[in-house]
Amino acid sequence: MMATEIVNASGPDDISVLHKVSRIVSSELSLDEMLGEIVGLAARITGCDACLVYLAEAETNELVLRASQVPHAADLGHLRMKMGEGVTGWVAEHQSPVALSSKAAADPRFKMFPALVEDTYEAFLSVPVINKGKAIGVINMHHRDQHGHSVDEITTIQFIGEQMGSAIAKSMLEEANVRLAAETEDMKRQLETRKAVERAKGILQRRHNLTEEEAYLRMRNESRRLRRPMKELAEAIILAEELARKDPPPAAAEA
Repeated sequence: MMATEIVNASGPDDISVLHKVSRIVSSELSLDEMLGEIVGLAARITGCDACLVYLAEAETNELVLRASQVPHAADLGHLRMKMGEGVTGWVAEHQSPVALSSKAAADPRFKMFPALVEDTYEAFLSVPVINKGKAIGVINMHHRDQHGHSVDEITTIQFIGEQMGSAIAKSMLEEANVRLAAETEDMKRQLETRKAVERAKGILQRRHNLTEEEAYLRMRNESRRLRRPMKELAEAIILAEELARKDPPPAAAEA
């Protein structure tokens, strides 16, 4: 039978936790490094056997696994669930913690992931990460054995989730901006390649009386034969055309 229990007990020193959170927030850590620090801090405070952090992805309205105390390299950035799905999604949607002291997987909200051995553990604590009144992530703590979560334990993890919210949101925005810049640069390169190829095709069509498709196939085959990118080949054709215009062949001598 599922059991949910909160036990009163003396928790970690608040000043010590505040100092550690402040150090993480004021550091120049990347998002992944920051999440790693949070995982370590939460694990030390609760004595849990595993700690995971999920972050909300605005584009898909999904929670994505981004950090884990136990190695999950293949699942980080890939394992995801909808907002409201599972205990984790419920916590994010309701912005309220859930503490399950035993038989956590028996909770009707629980969503089991075969890739996560932690989902077979007995006790489970899930706390939202809040920024400007909105849940942007969830911190999950798993205990292999039954574990009564103290009020201090829960409120301390809630404090971490609230205090780290703005720093995580800022790092998420910076990460999104870097990704957007990379995507923009990639689109720019693709556009430049397309323009060069179109121009080179036109040159081949005029020079050799080819159709557009024939010109493209000639370029593609030559690109493969020479093992050179299409853009590089197109630029070579364009350059040769420009040089020919600047230095036309001499006129034939009159008889």
